[in-house]
Amino acid sequence: MTPHGQLAVRRPTDVPLDSLVRLVRSYEENATGVATCTREDILLETGHPGYEENSWCLTGPGEEVLAWAALTPHGDTVDAALTALPGRHGESAARTLLCLVLDRVDELEAERGRPYAITFGGVLRGDPVVPPVLQEAGFVPGATSGQYDIDLRVPALPPLLPDDGAIRQAGPDDDEAVHALHLRSLGKGPKTQDVEVFRASRRRLRENGGVSLLLEVAGRPAGYVLAQASGPEGRVLDLRVAPAFRGLGIGLALLTAVLADLRALGADRALVTLDTGDPNEHEGLGRVLAIQGARIVTRFERATD
Repeated sequence: MTPHGQLAVRRPTDVPLDSLVRLVRSYEENATGVATCTREDILLETGHPGYEENSWCLTGPGEEVLAWAALTPHGDTVDAALTALPGRHGESAARTLLCLVLDRVDELEAERGRPYAITFGGVLRGDPVVPPVLQEAGFVPGATSGQYDIDLRVPALPPLLPDDGAIRQAGPDDDEAVHALHLRSLGKGPKTQDVEVFRASRRRLRENGGVSLLLEVAGRPAGYVLAQASGPEGRVLDLRVAPAFRGLGIGLALLTAVLADLRALGADRALVTLDTGDPNEHEGLGRVLAIQGARIVTRFERATD
């Protein structure tokens, strides 16, 4: 498929991984002035089961990737992502890939026999291309998250645990307990309903040298955090707290513990995503962590009548 002369739609598995890394880093720099994406981030994204048939790239001269889209079904929801660089072909590239995503969702709905709710996540504030294209197609801004750039060269305070609380490494035998916490948590992000898919993602994280911590209170799983280091850059991938244990400082204890682990792995900065669109709501973090910067990420949802 060649919508614009030398432009072509290809499967991401048919383009060099480094092209995807460059795309996302360029996107981040254009939107916020700072790039944080790592090769390991892209490996995790492209490792989902079914990824190959549910993802597309638009390449230009030299086969450089100009836009990328992918989707993942989660229960009754399809979680999609759309990344396009500003420039001459930006909006047309985004529209082309959006059409492919929506066509694929139609196919999945026909196979399933009932509709999905569709969301597009990971849209950075400052992106001039994707938001108007999504809004043209009937999507509206929904939940927002705050992403925080943490300087790990300044040691964080040790985790403050609740009474009878303990943090330990979460191994393969903990996958079901961690998955149950994942489903029960009140986080705004998409959830992986299938325990085997969740188990596979945890296995990929372990194989890539990631960190998995489980916090228990009196022996009961109360929260977990997943993170990964790539050279000097760390990333907190997922942090969840069981509803019954909210308000006890579980999230902050897990965060400070995993940041210490990332620092021990050689990272000197880490990107942390929290369920808020207002960095001021987390002023308390600044008292225990060295925050270098913050940015806002928006999830778009299909408008309902």
